[in-house]
Amino acid sequence: MHKTRSILPASTAVMAPFLMAAAFAAIVALQAPPALAAPYLPRSGADVIETLPRRADPQQQELRRMRLQLAAAPADVQLAAALAQRYIAAGRSEADPRYFGYAQAALAPWWKQAAPPAAVRLLRATLLQGTHHFAEAMTDLDAVTAAEPANAQAWLTRATVQTVLGQYAAATASCARLSALAGELASITCLTNVSGLTGQLRKSELLLATTLQRSAGADPAMQAWTLTQLAEMAARRGDARLAEARFLAALKLAPRDSYLLGAYADFLLDRGQPGQAAGLLKEQRRIDGLLLRYALALKQSQATLPSPARQAALADAVRELQARFDAASLRGDSVHQREQARYELHLRGNARAALALALQNWAVQKEPADLRILLEAARQANDRAAAAPALAWLAQTGLEDSSIQPLAVQLAMPAGATPIAIAARSRP
Repeated sequence: MHKTRSILPASTAVMAPFLMAAAFAAIVALQAPPALAAPYLPRSGADVIETLPRRADPQQQELRRMRLQLAAAPADVQLAAALAQRYIAAGRSEADPRYFGYAQAALAPWWKQAAPPAAVRLLRATLLQGTHHFAEAMTDLDAVTAAEPANAQAWLTRATVQTVLGQYAAATASCARLSALAGELASITCLTNVSGLTGQLRKSELLLATTLQRSAGADPAMQAWTLTQLAEMAARRGDARLAEARFLAALKLAPRDSYLLGAYADFLLDRGQPGQAAGLLKEQRRIDGLLLRYALALKQSQATLPSPARQAALADAVRELQARFDAASLRGDSVHQREQARYELHLRGNARAALALALQNWAVQKEPADLRILLEAARQANDRAAAAPALAWLAQTGLEDSSIQPLAVQLAMPAGATPIAIAARSRP
């Protein structure tokens, strides 16, 4: 999962990419029959299958109005881009991946063009990187920044993709271009997102926290993005109290932000608070990554406080996840590899399958969560050799993460050694 926000007014900018692989499943579903997944059969007539948006909801009314306008003028590229932008914003605010498919559908007349208008090209890049078509997304972003070097949103999106790919020097350069075009909070958030992953965690966190303090009037969505990043920084340092406070502050500003919900759920699971994680995600299971965390929370709860109801809910969640992964496989969709690796390791106990998926995922993207699942799977599979390239990358970048360092130490140990022996030998 990855995150950025729009740094421009909604009328002129697209929502920036957030790169949660599962959240974009609906985009692929536009090109493949959704019926590939196993059907869900409710246990009783009282089961809620779907909660439909209220027709009186202002957002739904606005989307309907724009759809009607576009239907009357299907060649209006500005209207199509505006509608796609609104869909992306709705998908994030409602934690509903279907809106991203709607966004692509709005851009259909221009989607396959080699050089569509810049507004469409930036939106296409935003959606493409969400389905891990990073090379295609970068082609579009390079074209937009070359044609419009003052396009702040394009530079932010470009920095995001480069960070996901582990291209930190290039990402820093993109953030530097952004600093001359956008506000201080957006620029510093971009820069510290990179520097915080490259051995400068404490300094980056302090700079970002100070910038946020003097940006009280910033857009709430921008503040939520920054607070989420600060929460993750504190969690990587092992400061759970501060991380918790920041996550809760971000949730007050963006209670249904899909990236934020996933990050906070992971934090709660690491803290051994599965009940809170399950409650957080119970109504947000449409997104694969959030359903995965919900299932992990149920399993963790079941291990400490078994109950037939919880076991049945866990079995349902596991079946649904397997159906979704099977459908993705039939479509040739590899977007879910990180989530599927966690599923195989922590829900099915298949370390070898998890390791294979984690290695494939690592070849594509290199966020801390990608590294963590790879090292966890390698440890469980007792395969130090598979983890060696990732460990070398960890040493090269200087990434600081309290959940990753113990795994790295264990995998770097000679066979038969213990952490205590290693620590003792390293003392002067």
